[in-house]
Amino acid sequence: MTLPDSIPPVDWMTAAPTRSLLAALGAGGAPVRFVGGCVRDAILGLRPADIDLATPETPEVVIRRLQKAKLKAVPTGIDHGTVTAVVPPATFQVTTLRRDVATDGRHATVAFGTDWAEDAARRDFTINALYADADGRLYDYTDGRADLAAGLVRFIGDPAARVAEDYLRVLRFFRFHARFGRGAPDAASLAACAAAADRLDRLSGERIRDELLKILGLPNAADALLLMQQSGVLAAVLPEARFDAATLGRLITLQTAVAAGSQAEPEVWPRLALLLAGDSAAGMAMGDRLRLSNAQRLRLEGLLSLPPIDAAMLQDESAFRLMLYRLGAERCRDGILLAASRQQVDGDLAVARSIASTTWQRPVFPLRGADILAAGFAPGPTVSALLNELESWWADEGFRPNREACLQRLGDRVRLTPEDEG
Repeated sequence: MTLPDSIPPVDWMTAAPTRSLLAALGAGGAPVRFVGGCVRDAILGLRPADIDLATPETPEVVIRRLQKAKLKAVPTGIDHGTVTAVVPPATFQVTTLRRDVATDGRHATVAFGTDWAEDAARRDFTINALYADADGRLYDYTDGRADLAAGLVRFIGDPAARVAEDYLRVLRFFRFHARFGRGAPDAASLAACAAAADRLDRLSGERIRDELLKILGLPNAADALLLMQQSGVLAAVLPEARFDAATLGRLITLQTAVAAGSQAEPEVWPRLALLLAGDSAAGMAMGDRLRLSNAQRLRLEGLLSLPPIDAAMLQDESAFRLMLYRLGAERCRDGILLAASRQQVDGDLAVARSIASTTWQRPVFPLRGADILAAGFAPGPTVSALLNELESWWADEGFRPNREACLQRLGDRVRLTPEDEG
């Protein structure tokens, strides 16, 4: 296979903000190249999430050139040579060529340089060490193009050394193999990841969380997690997991079917809840360790506390509507998908019901707390308790009783209530 020496410049390479930035950075004559994931994705015909550039100019020079061109410069990672250039509506990361002086598995001390090959050698994977200039000419110092063509994700140089520089690279290996790999993983890279499993506790909870959620969001997350399980990495970062590849695979298939035709990506939270097997205590422990936000904790806890769903609840229309009302459309859909992935209900029916639940209009209970007060009850816990009781009766009746019937039921309930409760 003949590998290209260049690629046609894609739209983000020729867009006005990019051209303005390249003109500012190149004003002193120093070369500026796109680097990393954006080049890899351009070769594959994908749209990159971020645009990174590299230059031999020092961060101070980069900042001066941006300011002279009246572009905003933010020293986001200046100790490591990174400046964020803001060229509305886009932002870019501009990093000075560098080499590692010292590393401890989490942080690196770097020295700036002018050697492109040396800069490439300090990166993680060959497919992430690709460079391209403004005309699309490629610069490949680690055979990344060949690995990309072969679907091979491998560390640059000695895998053990690359992993020891930053242990997060272990999780990144599984994510990138799941995204770009084909066939068996690179044996030496996988072995280095397995050997480092007992050192992943050196990573912060936030870094593990972010990488784990990215892995769970992949279409073939089940395969990635299986590799992680077999290598001992999954137990190291998620000891609460009760992982079964077939079950997670079914959930991903069902989520994909439900999301078909919409712009939304399938959610990772049902996948994580499935790994925790409904164990709320495990979810709390994991949430603390991985520093989940309050919103993330609430979302996960809602999934872990879902009541059991069986086939009878889906096959009976009134039972299904009652479940929708009590759980809400989102939780109902999640519960059905989780039950189907565990083969507790039929998968095809689960998809149909899940889609139906997204458009179902929740009926409105006709009574309010004011109606309870008007019936003679004093403000307090009795009001909400009686309102909940009446709402449950109304729901059990298939939401059919109107306001008059609900008031009649309230009147009957008042007559049965001892006077000292009023």
